[in-house]
Amino acid sequence: MPYLLKSEPDKYSFDDLLRDGETVWDGIKNNQALITLRNMKKGEDCVIYHSNEGKAAVGLAKVVSVELAPPVPPSKMTTPIVKIKAGKRLKREKSLDEIRNAGVFQGSIMFRQFRLSVVPLTQEQFDWLVHG
Repeated sequence: MPYLLKSEPDKYSFDDLLRDGETVWDGIKNNQALITLRNMKKGEDCVIYHSNEGKAAVGLAKVVSVELAPPVPPSKMTTPIVKIKAGKRLKREKSLDEIRNAGVFQGSIMFRQFRLSVVPLTQEQFDWLVHG
């Protein structure tokens, strides 16, 4: 399953990921987003989306590994440690308006729960972002 990962470019941009090559995708606090991260599998595709500034899908990444860290404190949800590696920049960025108006995103959780920082995509949505 592919995913859309939202990042604030002034905190960590796609260019930062390209420079670093790999990173741990962390800082997620929303329980639904944490569940999505825990369900990721090695080799799955990701689209990096710049939120707040730019508001566009900008590049690709791939899941390298998913590990579960012990919860701190123990009563909290287990935090997934998801490592991703940089892929290519999209040939053409897709703006938030384009995504919102694309038929493949009608009813998407991306627009029902806009504050989610990790969003599962259908293969059709992923293909539209990458090739459309």
